[in-house]
Amino acid sequence: MEAATTTPVRIGTRGSRLALWQAHHVADTLRAAGMEVEIITITTKGDLVLDKSLDKIGAKGVFTEELEESLRDGSIDIAVHSAKDVQSTIPEDLELLAFMEREKVHDVVISFNPLFKLGEGKQVIGTSSTRRRSMLKRFYPNVITAECRGNLQTRIQKLKDGQYDAILLAYAGVARMQYDHMIAQHLPLDTFIPAAGQGSVAIECAKNLPLERKLDLKLALDHKPTHICLAAERAYLRTMEGGCSIPTFALATLAGEQVNLQAGIISLNGEELILETLSAHISQAEVLGEQLAHAVLSRGGDRILESIRKEKA
Repeated sequence: MEAATTTPVRIGTRGSRLALWQAHHVADTLRAAGMEVEIITITTKGDLVLDKSLDKIGAKGVFTEELEESLRDGSIDIAVHSAKDVQSTIPEDLELLAFMEREKVHDVVISFNPLFKLGEGKQVIGTSSTRRRSMLKRFYPNVITAECRGNLQTRIQKLKDGQYDAILLAYAGVARMQYDHMIAQHLPLDTFIPAAGQGSVAIECAKNLPLERKLDLKLALDHKPTHICLAAERAYLRTMEGGCSIPTFALATLAGEQVNLQAGIISLNGEELILETLSAHISQAEVLGEQLAHAVLSRGGDRILESIRKEKA
């Protein structure tokens, strides 16, 4: 434990205000556990290319690749990510060490009009999420969706400039940035099921990070109930081979020693939605995710995936 307290933990993060909030949250947690910390800001491809949608710039690792290179060369000890931004398959030499306690997972509608409600008249809704676009087309077919990239402050400025009537975001980021007062609508989880990992902060490290340091970091940062849920969700995502550009969704919850998983896929036009629910003992969380993915694929998810990939090719 002595080495962990005397050698600062170098925390790698993106430079947006939300990413820095997450990094400082990690830092505060580690300081409370008696560790010294240093925050290192790294710019990713996803931060630089803002004039294209995520699926157009190659969404795999778009917010994580540069951070992962810094883990490999030893310039940082851990990388802090929004768990929903982490690609479905982690490189062999890296690992997801911890998942911090999850915030509320649902999506929200942000507007300068506090009385705004989806579906009331002609509306332009901004979002950078393929999943949210597809769900809007299904549940609110009269809504016009528009690309909305950039950090949270940039998106809100675009909203203020009149580019959209409202924007769709994850509650977690809105709450962490203290924009709660702009929430016009909380979207229900029985229709707008979130992306795998939404609401949690993921901690990634190199596998060759000294074992004692890894154990100290995991003990301080990992929230076991969240980890179990994300193990199921990420196993589903990995088996589906879905990333940011594929409109899959997954939400695991715990009930005692049981993990319940709701997950599925929606077509880009919103016309076809496949949803499955399965449960298992918490020790079988990853197996559960894999089983549910195979159930979705066998019900036509494979055809939807093939159609999406053809359209994006």
